[in-house]
Amino acid sequence: MPKELSRSLQHRHVTMISIGGIIGAGLFVSSSAAIAAVGPAIVLSYLLTGVLVLLVMRMLGEMALALPAVRSFTEFARAGLGPWAGFVAGWLYWYFWIIVVPVEAIAGANILHAWLPLPAWVLGLGLMAVMTGVNLMSARSYGEFEFWFASIKVAAIIVFIALAAAYACGWTSPQGPTFANLTSHGGFMPHGFVAVLAGAVTVYFSLTGAEITTVAAVESKEPARAVAQMSTTVIVRILTFYVGSILLIVSVVPWDTVRIGESPFTLALTTMHFSWASTAMSAIILTAVLS
Repeated sequence: MPKELSRSLQHRHVTMISIGGIIGAGLFVSSSAAIAAVGPAIVLSYLLTGVLVLLVMRMLGEMALALPAVRSFTEFARAGLGPWAGFVAGWLYWYFWIIVVPVEAIAGANILHAWLPLPAWVLGLGLMAVMTGVNLMSARSYGEFEFWFASIKVAAIIVFIALAAAYACGWTSPQGPTFANLTSHGGFMPHGFVAVLAGAVTVYFSLTGAEITTVAAVESKEPARAVAQMSTTVIVRILTFYVGSILLIVSVVPWDTVRIGESPFTLALTTMHFSWASTAMSAIILTAVLS
C-alpha cells in the first residue's frame, strides 16, 4: 500500500515556505542588474511581472478548488491544457532548480569565504549537503526550518522599508526628501518603455517560486483550501515587499550608482549612514540563499 502523506504542515508553514521561495538572492542582489539596465522605471517592471504572477496564482487557486484531488501545478497544467503542458512544465521546473541550487550555493559560499578560511568549493559543497539534509527531514521539521528562515528575510525587508521610507521622506535625511532621484538622473525612464518590458523578463526570474505553494500545500490538512487562500494573499504580500523596497532604493540612491552584482540594499543602507549595512546584508543574503 502506498504510504499516506503526514499532512503535518500548518498554515503558517505553507505561507512562509511560499514567501521564502520567492524572496531570495534575486531580490537582495540580482535586482541590481535590473535597476542598472532599466533605471527608476524598474518599479513598473516589477508591477507588470507581479500582475502576471498574481493572475497565474489566481488561476491555480481556482483550479485547486475545482480539482481538489490534484496535488501539483504540473498536474493543473496537464488537466487544463493537456499532457504536453504538464510534461513541459514539470521538466522546465526541474531545469530551473537544477540551475538555481548550485548558483545559490556558490553565492552562499562566497559570503562564508569572507568569514571562514576555507576554499569556496568546500563551503559550497557543505552548504548543499546541509540543505539536502534539511530537505530529507520530516515535512513538519522542514516547514519549521523554512518558517524561521523566511521570517528573518521578511523582518529584514520590513525594517529596510521603514528605514528607507523615513530617509526618502526627509525625516532622517540631512538634505531633506530624496524622491528627486526618481527623475533627476536621465528621467524616470532613461532607456524608454522597451527597457521596462525587457526588465520584466529579468524580474520574472526572481519571482519564480510562487508555484511552490501548490507543492507545500499538499502536506497541509486542506490542500485545496490552502492553495486557494494563499494564491492571492501571499502574492500581494510579496509584491508589497518587492515593489516597496525597490521603489525606496531608487528613491534613496541615484539609480546610475547601482553596480551590477552588488546588493542595492547595502548601497542604500550605506547611503543612509548605517555602518553595519555590509555585514548585516551579507548575513541576510546568506539566509536568503539557504531558504
